[in-house]
Amino acid sequence: MHSFVQSIPVLDLDGKAVDLISTYKNKILLLIIYNNDCLGCTGRAIPLAYKFQQQYPSIQVIGIHADFVNREGTKANIKSIFTSGEVPFPIYIDKHHKVFDQFNAEGTPQWLLITETGELFRSIFGSQHNAQNRLFYAMESLLANTNN
Repeated sequence: MHSFVQSIPVLDLDGKAVDLISTYKNKILLLIIYNNDCLGCTGRAIPLAYKFQQQYPSIQVIGIHADFVNREGTKANIKSIFTSGEVPFPIYIDKHHKVFDQFNAEGTPQWLLITETGELFRSIFGSQHNAQNRLFYAMESLLANTNN
């Protein structure tokens, strides 16, 4: 059963509505759903996402800050977790954690790998070592099947 993602509605850091599926059409997407209060996210998963972005230039890495009550993302607090004070890849805000719910995320970080045709290829929870390996193999196998 292939599940195709019709849309992923989020807000950019200036509060403008964006649909990731139409904005990044025909690109392989690696989405990381995270929250600033999640130490595994900011300590391990975000740096890993940055590393993947360097390693796989054909994959578009995107951060999605899942907003929970009293744990909302703002442009300032999202940028503050990066030493440079700038975001290293596009980051969007998931108001009322709707995207988090859309993909039945188990928690943060939740990784979503979406093919260039919009098919959800893998959904992997966590920032532990085996999650990293599973993600790495998923990207490798997806790229091997894509004639780039």
